[in-house]
Amino acid sequence: MNLSRAAPRTIQASPASIAAAAACLQAGRLVAFPTETVYGLGADATNDAAVAAIYAAKDRPRFNPLIVHVASLEHAARYAVVNAQAADLAASFWPGPLTMVLPRLEGCALSRLVSGGLPSVAVRVPAHDTALRLIQASGLPIAAPSANRSGRLSPTKPAHVAAEFGEEVAMILAAGRCEIGLESTVVDLTGERPHILRHGGLDRDALRAILGEVAEGAGHEGAPRSPGMLDKHYAPVTTLRINATTIEAEEAFLGFGPDIGLGLGAAARMNLSADGDLTEAAANLFAMLHQLDAEGHAGIAVAPVPDIGLGLAINDRLRRAAIR
Repeated sequence: MNLSRAAPRTIQASPASIAAAAACLQAGRLVAFPTETVYGLGADATNDAAVAAIYAAKDRPRFNPLIVHVASLEHAARYAVVNAQAADLAASFWPGPLTMVLPRLEGCALSRLVSGGLPSVAVRVPAHDTALRLIQASGLPIAAPSANRSGRLSPTKPAHVAAEFGEEVAMILAAGRCEIGLESTVVDLTGERPHILRHGGLDRDALRAILGEVAEGAGHEGAPRSPGMLDKHYAPVTTLRINATTIEAEEAFLGFGPDIGLGLGAAARMNLSADGDLTEAAANLFAMLHQLDAEGHAGIAVAPVPDIGLGLAINDRLRRAAIR
């Protein structure tokens, strides 16, 4: 955080504060707001200067596209080509933690910057009352990556956002902790076969129930087709070591599952879920990493997490965070 700048205003979500935040967006300013996944850093997705301000505030590469948050499938259809698969997914999972990459509608009002130079656009309808009310009050599609500096830990509480940004953010709409705590699942529907680009808050098996078999991984050469695809991402300042079965001197330990003594002697100990519940672990992941990172340990060792269900998304975040 740049300590020479005042922290942005943090205001509890209410009809009045949502109206004030909507006015900020309409004026081209940045507003952080809650979703069910993580807090987003929002701007008018039709305003080039406002979208450019997101990239500047986050120090984010401009080839890395942004997710555009909309109020409904009909709202998305103003900016993207909605095919039958997209309509089926929206009927099942919107509002919710699903982002769809769709062909960009030619001549639509969106800033070209949200697409990162690609002929596609990533869209989703968030399942959070404050986010939806903000979209509706502003009358805008809202471009909103996670409200953190590029590559850093994603924010799941208002305090995480406030610690990252100064006056470049007009205000933070606060509504407590994010329920899911992991970013949305991203599926690319622009090719011949659906492609999961990023595992997230929606389970892969739920997508398969609608789409059948889906491809996974980057899928394309060149620029990333969605957020969260850069090799190093979601990282604390403290060195992170994953799949740990031993503890090194002065490391903190982040466990998963019943306490069987692993992590004894660690500088600090936390547990993503003592019951081995992946939903609980996902909700705790970024908040616990933020806390351990702030404590200044020599390192953070993370216990193995099963690579199934939401564990796929948890391990994706941990692998990227561990890259140095």
